[in-house]
Amino acid sequence: MEMDSMEPIPEVPSSAPKMSMVPPIRAALRLRKKFRALRKSHLHLDLSGRRPLDSARSLVHRQLSTDRLLYKSTSNSDTPIFFKFDTPTLEQVSFSNLKRKKKRRKSRVVMYPGGCRRYLPVEHKSKAKRFLLLLIGIICFQILNAIENLDDNVIKYELDGLEKTMQREVFGQKIAMDRIMDLLKDYLATHCHNKPLVISMNGPSGVGKSHMGRILAMHFRSVMDNDLVRQYYVMHNCPKDSDIEACKNEIAEMITDTVTQAEIEEKIPVFIFDELEHMPPPLLDTLLGFFSLNQSNEYLNAIYILISNIGGNEVTKFILQNASSDALNMPHDLHTIIQSSLRQHHKIWNRAEIVPFTLLEKSHIANCFLDELLREGFYPDSSNVERLTGQLKYYTTQGKEYSITGCKQVVGQVNLLHSYT
Repeated sequence: MEMDSMEPIPEVPSSAPKMSMVPPIRAALRLRKKFRALRKSHLHLDLSGRRPLDSARSLVHRQLSTDRLLYKSTSNSDTPIFFKFDTPTLEQVSFSNLKRKKKRRKSRVVMYPGGCRRYLPVEHKSKAKRFLLLLIGIICFQILNAIENLDDNVIKYELDGLEKTMQREVFGQKIAMDRIMDLLKDYLATHCHNKPLVISMNGPSGVGKSHMGRILAMHFRSVMDNDLVRQYYVMHNCPKDSDIEACKNEIAEMITDTVTQAEIEEKIPVFIFDELEHMPPPLLDTLLGFFSLNQSNEYLNAIYILISNIGGNEVTKFILQNASSDALNMPHDLHTIIQSSLRQHHKIWNRAEIVPFTLLEKSHIANCFLDELLREGFYPDSSNVERLTGQLKYYTTQGKEYSITGCKQVVGQVNLLHSYT
């Protein structure tokens, strides 16, 4: 390619401003030198096998046409334009070509033939799904069967009847009754356990602890054998300190025989220990040995009811000082007070679920009199009930009256009515 083949430079019209001929000549010389340098470099690439000659020529022609257009534009403008004759490298050209191809590929739309119908891919059903559904059905059936077994185990002990009896015969201790029923329902739902259930009923004298123990003993004797429910009164069974060794052997033999028989019958025995504030420490240590976790299975499936007046004075002071406070936080505070007092007495209460009993109000004492009058066959006269209720002594604080002796004197007062009649 020679310079004679280049297009002639257009003449500047007369209306355009006059320019000197020196810049166009310099530009032409630069174009010629640039062309020669490009041709030599591309010929060298062609001989080495890196790039074909026709692509080099097309690149040179493209660059020359761009320079010509720039040159024409400068001839018609007032301000000078600086020309740059940098040619793109091979890497830049290949990258731009790849970029254009990607854009073209993305812009293409897949066209379907007009006479064909479109179908979704066919899903092949796996045979493993059937076994998976069968396994899920078996697991659901086992869970349902386990739930029914739990219900059957609870029904066997008739805890609903026990709850109704408590609500009918125990007055003023709703929070304690709910706590006892929750513990019994959770424990009696299964037959295998990792520890025995120990319930400690604590509070002042005459508030219904011993009465609650008798209700529990009567109920479980009605649903189980008499030999599986044992009541132990410390002042009656072990009145003297000289009989401590014999009492220890008696307690150990009683618990061993009972839990062995209960394991054979697949039932949970119930032991009720009353007047525990009078039990000597050696007997408490013996009883604590049966509460440990490293025992055989029959000793772990048992219920122990501990009844005592320990912490009763602290409960009385707390209730009299906080008679007008919120009743929602009172069970937690009472539990903390009684627990600290019990731990000072003996470490056996570290294994027990503490259930505090509170003071009874004057209305609760009236209910106790009414229930006892009905039991003895007297006519439930309201005036007579009020008269008997007023004969007892009460704590008076912040507009409330709490009985000092609870319902303990109710039975004696009703028995006096027989002498008058």
